[in-house]
Amino acid sequence: MLADSEFAFELSVCQWAERAWSPASDTAVLVARQFGTKHRRWDTIVLECDPSGLRERAKFGAEVFDSDILHVLQNAPADWTYYRDALPDPGYPWRYVRESIHEAADRQAIETRKQGNRIEIRRIRPYPDWLRRIVAIENKPDLTASAARNLVPQLQRDIALSLADEVWVATAATEERVEPILLADLPAAAGVLTVDPETGTAEAVWQPRSLSVDEPGTRILDRPDDDTSAARFEYADTDWKRERRLAIAERAYARGWRAYADTMRPDCRHFQLNADETGVYPHCVAKDCLPTAAECRGQCPSYEPEPPAWRSKAWPLDGGPGKAIQRVLDRRRRRQRPGLAE
Repeated sequence: MLADSEFAFELSVCQWAERAWSPASDTAVLVARQFGTKHRRWDTIVLECDPSGLRERAKFGAEVFDSDILHVLQNAPADWTYYRDALPDPGYPWRYVRESIHEAADRQAIETRKQGNRIEIRRIRPYPDWLRRIVAIENKPDLTASAARNLVPQLQRDIALSLADEVWVATAATEERVEPILLADLPAAAGVLTVDPETGTAEAVWQPRSLSVDEPGTRILDRPDDDTSAARFEYADTDWKRERRLAIAERAYARGWRAYADTMRPDCRHFQLNADETGVYPHCVAKDCLPTAAECRGQCPSYEPEPPAWRSKAWPLDGGPGKAIQRVLDRRRRRQRPGLAE
């Protein structure tokens, strides 16, 4: 697969990571894309998970739990208990906790009952400790000098906050004796991957430093370019980091990296999935390219809806080719989350 756009390169990195990332024999790997916090978004995230914990997580279903529901799940008692006695003070009004309790109960993640005017809760099963490590990858296929300069402040913020266990930069491999990215002035704590999208392989040419995720981090708010102005920063405590890491992992678990069809038009007669030795990718027959979400939309001049006959006559699956493509991608996504029912 030739990465002719940053999106195409991003997909090739996700394919490679899902196939080849192997930190340990007893570790399961989940890959997601375009995730982070409101202050920072990473291109690719690799979750290193406990295999048995991952299967226990599947018993709660495929949908994401936000941080408020996680607060309830992680503290729900084994026996019936008044919710205010069971849960630590959340630091915000209890009425929001009650909303999270009802939502968790609606999703059959906990049980509730009324004793007089008091809501009691009981867990159905313990919420597992399934996440081990988070690896963040920034994708820059064409790392020009200006792109490298713009990337440095982002990496510095990632390393200072240490929300991820490792931070990497992935760039397209060249045929030069010394990869240009190694000559860029990147932080030494960030690892470097050179990726060959045509062969679906990657090489770690610089190993990252493991970051201190269990210690307080530093959130850099402003770092002036000159040497005379003071930087602004604030500390991020370990509890906040722990909550944010799990919230990120939950979102990654629910969505994965194959959700690109949700923002494209697989119902277009020109939309296909192409497979080669490196993986499966979207393909536009009309333009003969791997389209981006900005290109593959209803306003595209080449957009043509599927003929109704494709959905009502010869097509063997309900909904036509577009719906079938989405089901294929969803099955592949679920395959990476062991324990989920098909």
